[in-house]
Amino acid sequence: MSWTPDPAFEPGSWVIKDLPLCQVRFQDDARFPWLILLPRVPHAVELTDLTAADRGRLMEEVIVASMAVRRLGEYLERPVVKLNVATLGNVTPQLHVHVIGRRQDDEAWPDPVWGAGSPEYYLPEQVPDLIAALDGWLA
Repeated sequence: MSWTPDPAFEPGSWVIKDLPLCQVRFQDDARFPWLILLPRVPHAVELTDLTAADRGRLMEEVIVASMAVRRLGEYLERPVVKLNVATLGNVTPQLHVHVIGRRQDDEAWPDPVWGAGSPEYYLPEQVPDLIAALDGWLA
């Protein structure tokens, strides 16, 4: 059985790399340091669709992504004070985990980021350096 990412992820994010379980994507919204983990498990919608071993692996990859999000905040000179980790899937049901860096001065604080304002896209010339940095931090 083959796994492919839901096409909904394509327009708003970039693939950074594959970890042992998840494809890691970088969300194109400069307001928040933000990664998305997509477990490469066909037909997975809920955490309960993963084996116990995959759930453990996912948690380890969430930790790695969380550290990378913190480093991204420092790199962008907007240090992260709180990490939001969420699996919603109400719009895109394919199992995915958002790892979002938050600051008390961000546009949505203290509320969730969904529905808060409009995305501020990274400048095209910033993207290659950000992807390269994230790739290294996710090692």
